[in-house]
Amino acid sequence: MNRLGVTLLFTSLLSTTALAAPWDSEILPPAPAWKGASEKLVAKPNDPWITPSEKTGLTDSPSYADTRAYLERLVAASNGLLKLEVFGKSPEGRDLLVVIASKDGATLNPAKPVFLAQAGIHPGEIDGKDAGLMLLRDIALRGKDTLLDGVNFVFVPIFSVDGHERAGRFNRPNQRGPVIQGWRHTAQNLNLNRDYGKLDAPEMQAMLGLINKYDPALYMDIHVTDGVDYQYDITYGWEGYLGRSFHRSPAITDWLDKSFLPATEKALKAAGHIPGELIFAKDDRNPKDGLTVDPSSLRFSTGFGDARRTPTVLVENHSLKPYRQRVLGTYVLLEESLKVVARDGAAAKAAATADRQLRPAEVAVTFEPSDKPVGQRPFLGIQYETYQSPASGGTELRWLGKADPKPWMETLYAAQPGLKIKPPVAYYVPATKADVIERLKLHGIRMETLTAPQAVAVDMLRLPEAKVAPRGNEGHVQITAGKAEQEARTVTFPAGSVRVPTDQPLGELAVLLLEPQSEEGFFAWGFFPEILQRVEYIEGYAIAPLAERMMAADPKLKAEFEAKLAAEPDFAKSQDARLAWFYKRTPYYDERHLLYPVGRQVQ
Repeated sequence: MNRLGVTLLFTSLLSTTALAAPWDSEILPPAPAWKGASEKLVAKPNDPWITPSEKTGLTDSPSYADTRAYLERLVAASNGLLKLEVFGKSPEGRDLLVVIASKDGATLNPAKPVFLAQAGIHPGEIDGKDAGLMLLRDIALRGKDTLLDGVNFVFVPIFSVDGHERAGRFNRPNQRGPVIQGWRHTAQNLNLNRDYGKLDAPEMQAMLGLINKYDPALYMDIHVTDGVDYQYDITYGWEGYLGRSFHRSPAITDWLDKSFLPATEKALKAAGHIPGELIFAKDDRNPKDGLTVDPSSLRFSTGFGDARRTPTVLVENHSLKPYRQRVLGTYVLLEESLKVVARDGAAAKAAATADRQLRPAEVAVTFEPSDKPVGQRPFLGIQYETYQSPASGGTELRWLGKADPKPWMETLYAAQPGLKIKPPVAYYVPATKADVIERLKLHGIRMETLTAPQAVAVDMLRLPEAKVAPRGNEGHVQITAGKAEQEARTVTFPAGSVRVPTDQPLGELAVLLLEPQSEEGFFAWGFFPEILQRVEYIEGYAIAPLAERMMAADPKLKAEFEAKLAAEPDFAKSQDARLAWFYKRTPYYDERHLLYPVGRQVQ
């Protein structure tokens, strides 16, 4: 019995139970009625190539095994248009599958642009898989093969395959369908859409392999939202959308704004959908209080694509719309994206090439919230009312499922760059940090490996304010660098160390990964915890008389010590703190304590 059959059986049993649980009835607000031209895309019930989801009326989604079986059957019947390949393994041993749709035969024409789309990075948000299966069927067997005349389509139906199989009815409480949904995280409890920079997960490492292999003219990451209700059903965006927020790749943003956006909006509207900008409410309990359009950091697909100079679109279908409506809208978006890339992919590649020539004088490595508006826009809202909730003890929203006839005028807010850093000429990463070096290589960042020890004049950064986070996050305990103190040194880096020049297409990405103050760098993710540990100590019987000698020999040091005693009573009361203060000022102290081991070549 497949998982849909199990669900129907379970539902039937519940209906016969006298005491159904509160969550066995609908908990979501009503959805506005919808009809659209895209409904004609659904196969007839007697179609031998009807997809597993279409068999349910686009209310449920098939398992990994059923998805693979359908694709294998479709590929076999595609007369060479489709290939099904394995591009990696999950932690639980499942194959990561990718479909290559092309008219090029065994070897893809490098002159033809590639559209790479992935579904199921969050497996509960699986609209893209079922839309993709329908579109691939229509390309292979229903006369839409002309879509491949000017583009190659690389499609990942399920990115997080282990999470996909941790399936259940209660995995996405804020989302209307499918009936059975996958789990947000992987079997290692990692969120793949927080892993684009640090590359912990084998799934993400495999995806980077695909991206590096195909260098897509367009990369699409398909999700489903959480958050407020609104009329839009298919929302999507990218870094710098219509100039509203910070972005690193201006030519790419311009292409997405001027070529991709008008065409896809037109196609979605013609099919009966309401496309919208990817936004989030500033306050979910006060949806008219403004919208945020913050730039994405490196952990997310769009922030990664922006830093890597790859045109990247994040799709967030609206969670409160029915699954059928969302899947059909995704089909339309995928189909029109193929047309755009076929027609204008050369311009997208040219934009990426232009952005890869950029060598910014400063790189923003942190962002700060801002209350300064960046613009206004009309917004198609849903009517709501408020009420006092005895459960929360406060005011809550109740969405009414009716379109507000009058658009709201919403103010837009966006986080702004905080710390900006001038890139060095190069970074030197010591051979001891093999895990960091390997991840830089996976990113495709160019580097030179030292074959013998090499003495180099570099700036080293000491981090006296480094602070460990109070709890874990994504398999790491993060560390905030705080201020950095530069120390000019000559350091001998051993053989196996690497020199990473910043004068390269991925130079800005290297800065984001290797600067310790970068909020998405390897240091911030806890890859250098060893520098927080001081080695060796000194006994009181040794440091106390030494401290007295130090004060006698250095009146300035004595005055500094006495000033600290006067200013800090707790310090003055602590024998250990007083002696530690002197110890830090002796040559006995661990000189690598809090010293970040990556060197910065500044000239």
